[in-house]
Amino acid sequence: MKRLGKVSHYAKQGFLIVRTSWVPSLNDKVIDKNLRFVGIVKDVFGPVKAPYVAIKPKVKDPEKYVGEVLYIDTRKKKKEKKQMRRKKKF
Repeated sequence: MKRLGKVSHYAKQGFLIVRTSWVPSLNDKVIDKNLRFVGIVKDVFGPVKAPYVAIKPKVKDPEKYVGEVLYIDTRKKKKEKKQMRRKKKF
């Protein structure tokens, strides 16, 4: 679990906008502090040093996450990398 940043607002286009200090990969899974799935990263824009991230929410009431800190779910990525390493070995 890696800290993404605090949600600044909910955009009219249906995205949660987060200010962050690093650039996540597109389609990364986003979770909240209780490890509940919130959505996926759809766009990264703005200045290089402090970019904004647009998250496509997959929850019923995304506006309740305004002001909350969100995280990137790294649990599954580690498992996938381990499986890829095992498959390459013969």
